[in-house]
Amino acid sequence: MKIKLIGHGCPENKLPTRAHANDVGADVYALRNTIIEIGCSQEIPLGFGLDLPAGFGAFIFPRSSQSKRGVDCKLAPLDPGYTGEMHALIHNSGHEAYHIYEGDRIGQLVVLPVALPDFVSDLGEARGAGAFGSTGK
Repeated sequence: MKIKLIGHGCPENKLPTRAHANDVGADVYALRNTIIEIGCSQEIPLGFGLDLPAGFGAFIFPRSSQSKRGVDCKLAPLDPGYTGEMHALIHNSGHEAYHIYEGDRIGQLVVLPVALPDFVSDLGEARGAGAFGSTGK
């Protein structure tokens, strides 16, 4: 599957990359220095957008090295149709300020298929809890 990247100022060497061809997530990078204080969240611009096909969503997942230090990415979904700049929303629940430096890997871009349900108030007849012959012979 190919997904078009939309430029929003990201240098070529800071576009999403995978360390290995079969990695689920592609690393995303900080474009500037910032500090996230204890208990705070920061919206980090990534410098690119995506042209997602219908039925898919994109998420910035945390890196395991961050999570073990109490620093996580919030999983706000990127919808198809939104072509603006993506951001990583990073929260520091650790025990010290978290320093991010330009070029640091700050999360993993994961694209997932999503079910698009129709929400209704009635599904018709319920199956019930009967089992083993409850519908007759």
